[in-house]
Amino acid sequence: MKRRLLDSLGVAMALAAVVVIFQLATVQVLAQATGTTASGHPDLDGIWLDVYDTPFERAPELGGREFATAEERAARDQARMVPGRNRRGPRGSAQDVSGAYNAVFSSAKPAGPRTSLVVDPPNGRIPALTPEAQRDEDVRREWRVMLMRNTPTCEQQAPGCEGGQYGPVSPRRFDIPPFYNTLRMNRHDGPEDQSLGDRCMLGATPDFNGFRRIVQGGDAVAIAYDTGQGQGYQRIAYLSGSHPPSRVRLRHGDSRGRWEGGTLVIETTNFSPKFPFRGSTVNRTLVERYSVVDADTLVYEVTISDPTVWTAPWTVRQELKRQSDEQNRIYYEPRCHEGNYGLAAMFIGHRAQEQEFAEGRGPDPFSLDTTTGGGGAR
Repeated sequence: MKRRLLDSLGVAMALAAVVVIFQLATVQVLAQATGTTASGHPDLDGIWLDVYDTPFERAPELGGREFATAEERAARDQARMVPGRNRRGPRGSAQDVSGAYNAVFSSAKPAGPRTSLVVDPPNGRIPALTPEAQRDEDVRREWRVMLMRNTPTCEQQAPGCEGGQYGPVSPRRFDIPPFYNTLRMNRHDGPEDQSLGDRCMLGATPDFNGFRRIVQGGDAVAIAYDTGQGQGYQRIAYLSGSHPPSRVRLRHGDSRGRWEGGTLVIETTNFSPKFPFRGSTVNRTLVERYSVVDADTLVYEVTISDPTVWTAPWTVRQELKRQSDEQNRIYYEPRCHEGNYGLAAMFIGHRAQEQEFAEGRGPDPFSLDTTTGGGGAR
């Protein structure tokens, strides 16, 4: 009797398990059919891309005009067709090689309908810097210009651009920079003299370029960014909990998400001082919104604020289009560091120039513009 009871209970439990599995499978099928997850939220899973090339800020002469004319878009398309990037040269030539290389990592996109990614303020331009931020920017620029003092002004190399003042090499050329460097400068004494891109640390949050892959879970959303040449990165936005104490600082900040109706809202704080975005570091706060328009379209908006850098918050908007999972598979982890021979080559080349100068066989390396390519101090 007891055995028959246990057998009956076992059969009942097995049947219950089958029913649960069937119910979950049914929910998943319905979610795929309706574009929602099992929890009832919009399904954001997939690879997404802004398919247009849109100026980040609006040209001042356009004022509050948000959309471009057909003629303006055609002119922007024509202006980008430069040899060696989106227009290939003769087969086998240097232009052909550089064009093919850049086409992989920086694909040319058609001009978009909008005149700027920045949509607020209404003039499409980033608000003014605070006095404190402007002083910091002046210090950084003065340092880079100082290292360019013994190079010819860029007017002698490329008319119409701005460069350093030609003169004797500054006695400060070997000083420690008065700030944490993130851009290129006319010195190559160690990794800290190079840009974050040279050091394989280019990716910053927020990011508006390249593909992003969203993987949606019940308690978190993961976003992978395909940035630069192997410099991509991943973020996880937890849908619970709170931000850690302010002493905890992370490269891409701490992201916490929530659903507001059909919109995923992600707030990110706790940024590291060593990974700035347009001069903003530890005080930066992002509020991102992902809203579904249809099965193949997401509207992405991010409001960026830092009262120590900008006089007001500002907002960027992009329309992201779903990309083919088959044609745009993102399976790799970023591997820039493992193959970053370019960084070592910069140092080797600069040491060779110093040796030639010491032997009287070459110019002072500080008289050479090895930062801008003739484009002036940045």
